[in-house]
Amino acid sequence: MTKTFRVFATCDIGESIALLRQRGYEVEVYPHPEAPPKSLIVERVGSGCDGLITTLRDSIDAEVFAAGRNTLKVVAQIAVGFDNINRADANRYKIPFTHTADVLTEATAEFAFFMLGGLARKTWTAEQLTRNNQWSFWHPYLPFLGDEVTGKTIAIIGTGRIGLAMIKKCAGFDMNILCYDPAYQNHDYVKAIQETMDLRHARGISGQQNSIRYVPLVDALRQADFVSVHVPLLRPGESATPTYHLFNESTLRTMKPASFLVNTSRGPVVDETALAKALREKWIAGAALDVYEQEPLPRDSPLRDPSIEDRCRLYPHFASAARITRLSTDPNQGMAGRCVQGLIDVLEGNYGGDVSRMPYVVNKEIVGSQ
Repeated sequence: MTKTFRVFATCDIGESIALLRQRGYEVEVYPHPEAPPKSLIVERVGSGCDGLITTLRDSIDAEVFAAGRNTLKVVAQIAVGFDNINRADANRYKIPFTHTADVLTEATAEFAFFMLGGLARKTWTAEQLTRNNQWSFWHPYLPFLGDEVTGKTIAIIGTGRIGLAMIKKCAGFDMNILCYDPAYQNHDYVKAIQETMDLRHARGISGQQNSIRYVPLVDALRQADFVSVHVPLLRPGESATPTYHLFNESTLRTMKPASFLVNTSRGPVVDETALAKALREKWIAGAALDVYEQEPLPRDSPLRDPSIEDRCRLYPHFASAARITRLSTDPNQGMAGRCVQGLIDVLEGNYGGDVSRMPYVVNKEIVGSQ
């Protein structure tokens, strides 16, 4: 590599920054844990950066692309989602952007399952009881009981990579699984899981015969004890099957009063005002969220209502926050490694310089528009 590339990173992504510097890159990292102001991003891009490393909290649109019209060659996002990047603007300025799909699949599904279990067994409430010195007796059902996960029915809403990983984990807990996906149904995977369920039952590993199948959304919600959400955020007009506020008053009322909702997909998939009402009025038994309509969660969010505190678990966009998944420099294991590899692919012209062949580029359609 003969050219020195300049890169601005809106956050520190660990040792992967050092790898870029070892390759001769000049990398400036925003030093604070909070997101930089957009004006700073625009200023840095306008100063002649070749690459920009971003997170979901950075708004990347025409203002940023226009500032970098003469030098900016790639935006590398350390996230699977890219709702913060205006795709139309990126295409208009012919700037490819990358993301870090796949490497956080298992970690996210794992955490979603932990959220589900903690919510059902009321672990937070039980710990509060113990820490507050209110545990004064043992009783078979007082002061409260939780709900088992094993043997129950779960609805997996969205059967992309993370949804499929969640299915695999639920199958290990002998759960019956109802699948719904508005865009694509992976019947081969579902068949393989059913064959595994059948074998576990036949060999005496599972005491009950379990099943998995695709069903309409209304059937999934009516029958499930747990609902785990794994769909992408698609707003009206972006798709024939939008997912914005997929969970609203109507769909939440469809769920069983004893059921639980878990969301690790995108915040706007759930109407938070409707969810808070559902919990207050006990349409459903509980909810656990790792993503929100606005992040960080506003102080006046209805989800902070003390009256639903015991049934509403709130996490800080934390599902992929595992050491290897977030920071490994290996692009096959870590988000940081995959982020910088996507950056390198574009800047150093890998794959013959053809962005349509680069595995981590999202807007490959810019090739046809050039």
